[in-house]
Amino acid sequence: MSTATLSLGRSAAMPLRQAVRRAERPARNLAVLMVVPALLFVIITFFVPILKLLATSVQNPEVASGLPQTMIMLKDWDGHSLPDEKVFAALAADLDAAHKTSSAASIGKRLNYEIPGARSLLVGTARVVSAFSPPYREAFLARDAAWGNPEIWSVIARNESRLTPFYLMQAVDLRQDAEGHLQSAPADEAIFLDVLGRTLAVAGLVTLSTLILGYPVAYMLTQAPARIAALMMLMVLLPLWTSLLVRTTAWVVLLQTDGVINDILIGLHLTAERLQLIFTRFGTVLAMTHIQLPFTILPIYSVMRTIPATHLRAARSLGAPPVAAFWRIYAPQTIPGVTAGCLMTFILSLGYYITPALVGGPRDQMLSNFISTYINRDLNWNFAAALGAVLLLVTLGIYGLFLKLAGADKIKLG
Repeated sequence: MSTATLSLGRSAAMPLRQAVRRAERPARNLAVLMVVPALLFVIITFFVPILKLLATSVQNPEVASGLPQTMIMLKDWDGHSLPDEKVFAALAADLDAAHKTSSAASIGKRLNYEIPGARSLLVGTARVVSAFSPPYREAFLARDAAWGNPEIWSVIARNESRLTPFYLMQAVDLRQDAEGHLQSAPADEAIFLDVLGRTLAVAGLVTLSTLILGYPVAYMLTQAPARIAALMMLMVLLPLWTSLLVRTTAWVVLLQTDGVINDILIGLHLTAERLQLIFTRFGTVLAMTHIQLPFTILPIYSVMRTIPATHLRAARSLGAPPVAAFWRIYAPQTIPGVTAGCLMTFILSLGYYITPALVGGPRDQMLSNFISTYINRDLNWNFAAALGAVLLLVTLGIYGLFLKLAGADKIKLG
C-alpha cells in the first residue's frame, strides 16, 4: 500500500473520530453533571472536615495575637536569664489590653497546657496590671514571684507562631524542654501511646473474632439451599437494621452481674458464682464483634458466591482430600473478600465510642472516648483534633499496609 493511500486513510479516519467524539460529548457532559452533586457532597462532608481537623491540630493563635508587643520584645531575649525592663513593659501593655477585651483567660488557658499555674498567674496579673507603674519588672515580681521563672518566658516565646506542633507532640507523648529539644513525657503523663495501642489491640481482636465467626457463615450462605440461605442472610442483616445504641444497651443487659448470661451459667451449673462480664475487655470485644460481624461476612460472601463450585469438585476428582482441596484451592480465592471484610471491620472498630463507653471499663476506653472528653468536657478542640489526626494517620497507614500486602487489585468491597 502506497504512502499516499495511507495518508488518505488517516485523513479520512480523523474526521470520523472527531464526529464520534462530538456525538458522545452530550452523554459525557450529562454523566459529569450527574456526578457533580455527589462529588460536591463528598468534598463538603468528608474532605473539608478532615482538612479542618488537620488545621485545628496545629493552630495556635491565642498567645501570638494576645501578646503581640511582648512577642516582638522577646525576639532579642537570650532564653535563659530574666527578660529586661522593656519586655515587662510590653507585657504590661498587652495584659492590660487583654483584660479589657476579656481575652486574658484564653491566653492563660493556652499557656497552662504547657506550664501548670500559668492561667491563674496571667489572669490574676491582668486584673491589676493597669495599676502598675515603672519599673514594670519590679512591679511584676512584687505581684507574683513566678514572673521571675525563666520557664514561663520560654513558653511565651515558644508560642510566637500561629502554628505549633505542640498538640501533635502531646498526642504521641512527646514534650519540648526549655531549650526546645524533644523529650518523652513523664511516665505519669505518658498515656496516649498506651491508649492508641489499646485501640489497635481491641480493633485487632474484634477483626479476628469476626473473621473466625464470619468465614464459616459466609461459606454456608453459598452452600445452603435458597430458602435457608435467604433466612440466614436475613439474620446476618438484621443487626444492621437496629440502632447501635440499642444493640449496645442490649449487651449491657446481657452481660451485667445479674444479667441473662450469668443466670444461664448459674442455672446450668457451669459456674459456682456470677462472673464479672460487663466493664471488661471481654465484654467490649464481644459486643463490638456482634455489631461488626455483618461487615465482615458480606464482603467474604460476595467473593465466595463468584467462585465456581466446579473448582472443588475438580480438585476432589484429581485426588485431593476435602480439607486440602478447600484450603489449597478454595480458600486462596476468597482472600480478596477476607481482606476487604477485615479491613472494613478494623477501620470501623478504631473509631468506636458508644460501645466501649457503656460496656467497657476504665482500662477499655479507646482513643475516641478521649477525643470526646477533650471536646465536651475540657473544651480543648486543638488537642482533640490532634488525637483525631493521629488516629487518621494510623488508619491511613494501616490501609496502605493492607493494600501493599494484599494488592490493590484484590480489594473488593462487596
